[in-house]
Amino acid sequence: MHELPIRRRLIFKGPQSTHKHNGTFFFFLSCGFRQQGKKNRQICEPLLSRVHKLKLVCRTLSLFQSRSSSLPLSLQSTEGKVSGFSMASTAEKTIGEGASVLDVDPKSAVAGGVKDVYGEDLATEEQLVTPWTVSVASGYSLLRDPHHNKGLAFTEKERDAHYLRGLLPPISINQELQEKKIMHNLRQYQVPLQRYTALMDLQERNQRLFYKLLIDNVEELLPIVYTPTVGEACQKYGCIFRRPQGLYISLKEKGKILEVLKNWPQRNIQVIVVTDGERILGLGDLGCQGMGIPVGKLALYTALGGLRPSACLPITIDVGTNNEELLKDDFYIGLRQKRATGQEYSELLHEFMRAVKQNYGEKVLVQFEDFANHNAFELLSKYRSTHLVFNDDIQGTASVVLAGVVAALKLVGGTLAEHTFLFLGAGEAGTGIAELIALEMSKQTKAPIEEARKKIWLVDSKGLIVSARKESLQHFKKPWAHEHEPVGNLLDAVKAIKPTILVGSSGVGKTFTKEVVQTVASFNERPIILALSNPTSQSECTAEEAYTWTDGRAIFASGSPFDSVEYNGKVYVPGQANNAYIFPGFGLGVVMSGAIRVHDDMLLAASEALAQQVTEENFQKGLIYPPFKSIRKISAHIAANVADKAYELGLASHLPRPANLVKYAESCMYSPIYRTYR
Repeated sequence: MHELPIRRRLIFKGPQSTHKHNGTFFFFLSCGFRQQGKKNRQICEPLLSRVHKLKLVCRTLSLFQSRSSSLPLSLQSTEGKVSGFSMASTAEKTIGEGASVLDVDPKSAVAGGVKDVYGEDLATEEQLVTPWTVSVASGYSLLRDPHHNKGLAFTEKERDAHYLRGLLPPISINQELQEKKIMHNLRQYQVPLQRYTALMDLQERNQRLFYKLLIDNVEELLPIVYTPTVGEACQKYGCIFRRPQGLYISLKEKGKILEVLKNWPQRNIQVIVVTDGERILGLGDLGCQGMGIPVGKLALYTALGGLRPSACLPITIDVGTNNEELLKDDFYIGLRQKRATGQEYSELLHEFMRAVKQNYGEKVLVQFEDFANHNAFELLSKYRSTHLVFNDDIQGTASVVLAGVVAALKLVGGTLAEHTFLFLGAGEAGTGIAELIALEMSKQTKAPIEEARKKIWLVDSKGLIVSARKESLQHFKKPWAHEHEPVGNLLDAVKAIKPTILVGSSGVGKTFTKEVVQTVASFNERPIILALSNPTSQSECTAEEAYTWTDGRAIFASGSPFDSVEYNGKVYVPGQANNAYIFPGFGLGVVMSGAIRVHDDMLLAASEALAQQVTEENFQKGLIYPPFKSIRKISAHIAANVADKAYELGLASHLPRPANLVKYAESCMYSPIYRTYR
């Protein structure tokens, strides 16, 4: 595919200081299109003539009071196509009848050097000035545009056409060699955080190369881009912060959130990942520095699920932090105040949700990420009937764990209803997993979900959740309060309940002790042990401990990756119950079907599709999840299943329904291969 990248364009910048003008806007006038026919000239030439005649700067303020939304569709600044071309496309020589892009009235040109129209040279420090600039983008700017930059991969023809001669060394190489070089450099770093910062720098420099690198080396780079390394990145985000990669909405923006959303340059947003930073992985309240999570999640949406980078928007809502260490940190980048709660918090979130729908429409998927338990459940419950919302910690984790359990049953036998589950941890992850398992159990047995829940037991910080504690329990724990005498700790609960499947979602490391694991193994030939807490340091036990303490009989999976384990001459490959198996494909299915709401049956469909991707070869290695190297194929099948369920439930809006949803999903996926420029 041929595209026309940035060529030459006139850029007008300045703050909108009065009459409802807030922030900064950019007006790009594409000038003198080459090889693009009469249509574009007919659009642009009258506009350019009008700007010249009516005094450039003053006219621009008046004309664009409502920002780019008032522009004709063919002139709006998006990454989409404009009359068959990329909006980044611009041209070169002339405007209309021999008029040059540089033929600006000197009285209107701050940089013209003729007259100090705005008094900027004479202004004192106390006087306010408007920092208008007029500049022409060239090949130098193209090299600094991450959406179009190809580095040394620009061809000889492209270097001539786009003013790149002399700005690059003479050698021209292909994308594969660039990828090889970057991977070689990354492997020289001994510290994972150094690899993380190097990858983020690449993403800001050359977007397509970043995603090609991640797709082709997903098993090696996933622990860097996401858990466990992203946890350390969030802890040190203030120190490693270089350039904003998303939107920051704080209490300072209350009442102006819609305007803040309009400051983001892309308009066709399909997925938003938002956090308030209160419960980042198992690391607690990291405040504004939780931005690493939305950035990492959306990188995976593109690399693993194929959503366009320009359709993804990471957002952090900063309401303060209760982390005293961060509040005293000179490098902390967020509000230095205690976390807002109650009505103030609710009003800010409600304004945000309303603004998102108003700005991006009904079909933008909002993924809540790493909110504290009380807010996570409340937000999901409040908005799931009015917005397209998804909580990965509650629903995504549940879906991937259910898929692993369904796959594991092929190794141990029996149905879901024939097994007994014991969870350590009764927060949003634990209760979310339990509820989805109960829903699937109810669906299989045709029994009420209340009956299915009786096969699932939860332990929290105060012991086994039983009916005697019901009055003091949070609302989301009450469905799991069964009739049983009080039990104070996990080991005693294991002895009393005798679970066949032990699940850890507590966020507390080393809680599956040797005695606990061996007790579970004492009444199970093949105990299923799922240590799901992230990052690795918070895992309930390690893969080596699980295999060693059960004499190699355990079927083990974890939330963060562990290396293979050799025990008694046999190599065991631990599975990873990573949400990245589910949410990229789930998001793709929602987007490609045009779903307007998320239904629980769509989550069950995603679990079913993932479980079906586990092969007999995987089972022989003890794996209950397929390898990540085929993740795009897996995501396509998940997307197809999710979309199919959306059509079945009447929630899909993209009609007619494609005949082959798997092939359609694959065709929708973003490709990071370089484009050839005219």
